[in-house]
Amino acid sequence: MIIIADSGSTKTEWIVGELAELSVTTKGINPVRDTKEEILDVLSTELMPKLFSSPAIRQSDVTEVHFYGAGCIPPFSQSVKEALEEHFPQAVAHVYSDLLGAVRALCGREEGIACILGTGSNSCLCKEGEIVKNISPLGYILGDEGSGAVLGRTLLSEMLKGNLQDLWDDFTQRYSLSVPDIINKVYRQPQANRFLASFVPFIKEHTDNPSVKEMVVNEFTRFLQRNVIPYGRPDLPVNFVGGVANNFADEIKAACTLCNLKLGKIIARPAEEMRKYHFYVI
Repeated sequence: MIIIADSGSTKTEWIVGELAELSVTTKGINPVRDTKEEILDVLSTELMPKLFSSPAIRQSDVTEVHFYGAGCIPPFSQSVKEALEEHFPQAVAHVYSDLLGAVRALCGREEGIACILGTGSNSCLCKEGEIVKNISPLGYILGDEGSGAVLGRTLLSEMLKGNLQDLWDDFTQRYSLSVPDIINKVYRQPQANRFLASFVPFIKEHTDNPSVKEMVVNEFTRFLQRNVIPYGRPDLPVNFVGGVANNFADEIKAACTLCNLKLGKIIARPAEEMRKYHFYVI
């Protein structure tokens, strides 16, 4: 029996078996952020009770675990591999980056361009289920164009500098944040990227505002200009996974049109497509 896992910093989806006999969700695992002990705790307190609550699935039946996750690059990925091997001693554990997961979910074994738009962003040129070329995303300070963190940062910057004032009342009523609160959370508190990305639902709700829509389309255009066009393959479709991508499909389409690029797939549940990659030829 094979388990496929798709993990972000917030949640992990685990799919069991060729026919997806079981799907469970746990807290996200990111080895750049989480210690091995914290990863083991998620597996022991959340995953194992959910997986093996039914006698139909036994721990000894698991022969392979394919884990795709944020932050799963050497040497950090080793702690995830070791934690999985401790909980599934009969299984071979494979740990891959979330970008490779996006490749296999979006393009299968076809040549294409795979992109992630979530809290952060990333992209690559891919072929035969592998990454051929990757432009470093650089994080939300130096890069991460089109990400939830950068969209949130841009929203706050515009409002605090006196623009988008027609949104200010709605914003303050919803979040009860003063300017000092915002400055403190961005510059002094940990995980500022997640704080900034938390404003994506607010942005989504206000895309009927022409200024907000323009802001979002401009940010996706920057993403394409800096992270996709440099691959020099305008003949290939550009495909997306991630919560931001799933929520702003119209704006992504508009940005692709502006950049003369072909929009491919936008998928909400990459884990299901990863399962197909491992069990079927796609």
